[in-house]
Amino acid sequence: MLSAEPTDKRGGLGLKPKRNSPLPHLAQRTWLYVDLPTTGYREAWDLQAKIVAARKYRIIETDIVLFLEHPPVFTLGRRGGLENLTVSEAFLEKQGISLIQVERGGDITFHGPGQLVIYPIIDLRAARLGVADYVTALEEVMIRAAADWGIQADRNPRNRGVWVGNNKLGSIGVAIRRGVSFHGLAFNVNTSLKPFSWIHPCGLEDIEITSLERELSRKVSLSQVREAARHHMEDVLGVKLVTKRLAEVKRLLEKTGSV
Repeated sequence: MLSAEPTDKRGGLGLKPKRNSPLPHLAQRTWLYVDLPTTGYREAWDLQAKIVAARKYRIIETDIVLFLEHPPVFTLGRRGGLENLTVSEAFLEKQGISLIQVERGGDITFHGPGQLVIYPIIDLRAARLGVADYVTALEEVMIRAAADWGIQADRNPRNRGVWVGNNKLGSIGVAIRRGVSFHGLAFNVNTSLKPFSWIHPCGLEDIEITSLERELSRKVSLSQVREAARHHMEDVLGVKLVTKRLAEVKRLLEKTGSV
């Protein structure tokens, strides 16, 4: 039987014992960790763009990762067309849901409250990390987080991300500018799954989307999932995440002229 709480106890969270990173060649580095409240998609997109520019021109020397939720929004990636939207744009407007084209990889997807979104803005070249290995690492973060709640999630050769059987639990879409990666992953915790029925998720017609809540038939603490994902990101990518407030990051960007 699956438990609605993490399967092990350590430090008040149900984090599993530390496992070896799939990227053992990486020396530990420090990233700045910013835990945001629910943030509009365009606002978060603009913040990422400013951090990318600061990293690209070596104005900021430290990589930054953003943890957040979005209000309801559909986004279309580079491969995403309106042909995978099964309702009208007028219908979405009545629902108060925006539709935004972005430069990340992948097809159409949905973001909404209850979904953990993680945007690492990192210099892949400085980290000596290939794109395929990086995407695999992001998948591993979600696989380990799901395992903390007793859910076995796996990769699927049909589509990047993590899956429980034929149901997709988490998605990945990244973009890269001069070696700096942004966008990232979306991990379904308690998010409403109904909007996913209005699209062909990731351009695939014969799949369903799932969440931790659906797999467990019970609510899961999003704050605990955030902490679990943070822990696994440190282990998998060989980094130490140092907490910074958004105001501190904005002041840093102001000094560089990025804001």
